[in-house]
Amino acid sequence: MRVALCQITSSTDPSENLDLVRAGVARAAGARVVVFPEATQCRFGVPLGPVAEPLDGPWASAVREVADEHGVVVVAGMFTPSPDGRVTNTLLVTGGGRHLGYDKIHLFDAFGFTESRTVAPGAAPVTVEVDGVVLGLATCYDVRFPELFRALADRGAAAVVLAASWGAGPGKREQWELLVRARALDCTSWVLACGQADPGEDHGGAPTGIGHSAVVSPLGVVEGRLGGEPGVLFADVDVEAVERARRALPVLANRRL
Repeated sequence: MRVALCQITSSTDPSENLDLVRAGVARAAGARVVVFPEATQCRFGVPLGPVAEPLDGPWASAVREVADEHGVVVVAGMFTPSPDGRVTNTLLVTGGGRHLGYDKIHLFDAFGFTESRTVAPGAAPVTVEVDGVVLGLATCYDVRFPELFRALADRGAAAVVLAASWGAGPGKREQWELLVRARALDCTSWVLACGQADPGEDHGGAPTGIGHSAVVSPLGVVEGRLGGEPGVLFADVDVEAVERARRALPVLANRRL
């Protein structure tokens, strides 16, 4: 199954960002699944309450229309209202009769940023099946928690779609590259890591992206990567490669804790 990772730079205008989704899907011709980063609807660094919408709201519904028009499944980060007055950092999956969201479980309360102040955590892992291939869903800071990736593999995931808006700073690119490879090895699954491009400016210390989206094999090999600028990266998810990796390196079967 062919997947396209669309590395973009979101603005604070959801309508402009919807245009980026339309353009990205058009550029991803031939892909079955088209992935956009965390915070595609609106970048971090501004109040998120005013842009948050439910999954049946106009922004997510417009993304579904784009997906259905092109016959693809779109994955894109957005924000939905939380009952406690905060928002939820939601990864929308839509197209072909699917319309659901994964709410980010692990919130970025690190490196001087406190996501939990305005964002409520999700509670459960989520997978989705596309053409017989099970995809797990994860968002940004989730990559630091290997237990989530193993849980997704236990639910049948052959690949984990990781959407991010990675914070910049000393050593952060190196951590990103290390973590996406490590998580692939932890769960012997493909990791399809799609990040926000480097905006080239600071937005008050908010995590607004460094680029370097990557496709990592079940044995931790980087099969493709982008630089810091916007671009599209294609990946072919080979389920048989997952099966071979799990026979050769049965870390999931060998667990004792």
